[in-house]
Amino acid sequence: MSEFPDSTVGPRGRALVLGANGFLGSHVVRALLDDGRTVRVMVRASSDTRSIDGLDVERVIGDALDPASLARAMEGCDVVYHSVVDTRAWLRDPAPLRRVNVEGLRASMDAALAAGVRRFVFTSTIGTIGLNPNGLATEDHAFDWADDAPAYILTRVEAEDLFFRYCREKGLPGVACCVASTFGANDYAPTPHGKLLYEAARGRIPVSWPGRFAIVGIGDAARALVFAEARGTVGERYIIAEKSIPFRELFTIGARALDRSASFPEVPLPLMYAGGYVGDALATLFRTSFKLSVKSVRLMHIMSDMDGAKARRELGWTPRAVEASIGEAMRFFERQAKA
Repeated sequence: MSEFPDSTVGPRGRALVLGANGFLGSHVVRALLDDGRTVRVMVRASSDTRSIDGLDVERVIGDALDPASLARAMEGCDVVYHSVVDTRAWLRDPAPLRRVNVEGLRASMDAALAAGVRRFVFTSTIGTIGLNPNGLATEDHAFDWADDAPAYILTRVEAEDLFFRYCREKGLPGVACCVASTFGANDYAPTPHGKLLYEAARGRIPVSWPGRFAIVGIGDAARALVFAEARGTVGERYIIAEKSIPFRELFTIGARALDRSASFPEVPLPLMYAGGYVGDALATLFRTSFKLSVKSVRLMHIMSDMDGAKARRELGWTPRAVEASIGEAMRFFERQAKA
C-alpha cells in the first residue's frame, strides 16, 4: 500500500515536456503526439532543436533553471515530464551537475506545485538503484554504493531523494522512472553511451571489458514514461530496462547492425583500473576532467542486472527486444557521419 495520496488518473490534458530537445525528451514528445495529446515544450533560444523540428508542438522559450520561465511554461498544463539532466559523468567539478540535476529539479517541482499539475513524471536513472549480489536489483534496493559512485551518480541520487521528499511532504503528484541506457534514432547530442557503442561498432574501439550494461530502446523508454503518467502510482519508482547484457555482446550487436564482424576481446579489469589511475593522476595534474577514471571504470562493472518486472506488471509496459533499437541507432549515426 502506498503512503502517498490517491493516484487516480483523470482526463489527460496539455503536457509540458522539459528537456524536450534531448534524446529521451524528444521521444516522449513523439509518444505523446502519437496518443493525440496537446504538447508544449520549453527550450532555450540557443537550443539545438533538430530532434523536435517539424513536430506539432507549442514552443515556449525559457530556461528550465529559471522559476519565471517554468511558471510561464506550466500555465494551463495538466502534466509535466521532467527530462532535464546533465549526463557528463566524467566532470571533475560536480557543481554544474548538481545545479542542473538537483537544483533544476527543485525549481521544476516548486513550479509544478504552484501550477497545480495533476502529474509530474520524473526521469531518474538506474544508477540510483542499490546492488544485489545475489541476483536482479529491484526498485526496493536502496542505493548503497556511494563510496564507489562518481559525482554524476551522487547528484542523481540526491535528486531522486529530493523528489520523494516532495511527494511525501509537499504532495507532489510524482512518479519516477529509473531509465537504463537508451539506444535509438535521433541521438543528436550524442549520448555518451550511444557514441561509445558507435565507436566500437565502427572498429575504433576494438576491445571490450568485463561488466554488464542495462539497456532499453529509446522509443520503449519514452512509452514507459507516458504509461507512468496514466498508470503509475504516486511516490513510486519504476525500473525501465529491457535487459542487461555484457559489453562484449552489446558491441557485437552494434557491429552486426553495420554489417561488420568483430570479436571484441576483453581487457582485464586490473589493466582498466591502471588506466583509471592514470586518468585520475592527469586530472589532478592538469586540473581538468578525463573520461577514464577509477570511478568510471568501477561504474562499468559494479551495478547489478536490473529487474524491469514492476514496470511491465503495473504499467502494462511491453518493450521490444532492444536489438532493433540498437540497429536504428547505428544507422542514424551512419547517416549523420555521411551528412
